[in-house]
Amino acid sequence: MVSRNLGKKVTGLLALGCAFSLPASAEESLFGSGKILATPGVIQVEGAGGSGLSTWAMISGYGTNREIGASAHHTYVTTDDFTLNATGVTVGLYDRLELSYTRQWFDTGSAGGRLGLGDGYNFNQDVVGAKLKVFGDAVYDQDTWMPQVSIGMQYKRADKGDIVRAVGAEDNDGFDYYIAASKVLLRQSLVVSGAARLTEANQFGLLGFGGPNGSNHSLQFEGSVAYLLSRRFVLGFDYRTKPDNLAFAREQDAKAAYVVWLPSKHFTVTAAAVDLGDIALQGRQQGFYLSMQVGF
Repeated sequence: MVSRNLGKKVTGLLALGCAFSLPASAEESLFGSGKILATPGVIQVEGAGGSGLSTWAMISGYGTNREIGASAHHTYVTTDDFTLNATGVTVGLYDRLELSYTRQWFDTGSAGGRLGLGDGYNFNQDVVGAKLKVFGDAVYDQDTWMPQVSIGMQYKRADKGDIVRAVGAEDNDGFDYYIAASKVLLRQSLVVSGAARLTEANQFGLLGFGGPNGSNHSLQFEGSVAYLLSRRFVLGFDYRTKPDNLAFAREQDAKAAYVVWLPSKHFTVTAAAVDLGDIALQGRQQGFYLSMQVGF
């Protein structure tokens, strides 16, 4: 398991993000949207700024280093046997620190009956996150290959502790720690991002944390490539590896191909085809992802 010292160090680094420069004068607006359209990304399924499945190094929202940017989002994912809804809020403080909260509802549908839980049984989860930009600027450092780098953590708590332990999970809550590097290549109209995540979450945490096949944090990868078709449309691809901790059912990597429509900085729609791999003995789960984001 990741040591308490690692958690304290990461928490300490995130706390440094509180030392910000406030607006130069009281006349300047506290909330703003000075960033270039599309460059902050959207909100991923756990509430962090990024793409659909992957976390980016960019701080969410369109606020610059003198502004606060915030957004509310709702995500709907439906696969062959399951449905996931996620709603939350994300705040970017002075393009340095990101704070987020997301509530997830995982509906097992008729698969719940086959698993002995009852049709429509729900696994729910709360995710609280924080991300700190450490160095670099993904957009404005165009004269160097140096990416923007951020570190972050997410605390996740599944609400069905007795059930997730019955299927083999060790705990119903846990921490993810990650480091992300992202680069916007304006000339090529590309965004390239990758992240290394230490996690023990089963199915993103919805089925608890740890298990017979692995009780410690393991290193996982998530990556994303996005191409800006125009000012209003983005095409992209996500890939994310996941640990395989539970003995009763294998867990496989997740992937998504998505399109983002950005009619303005205040409203964004993301649609994607997703493949989440095998879930809970119900076979390969493929389906559709739709997310709407409102910024203010």
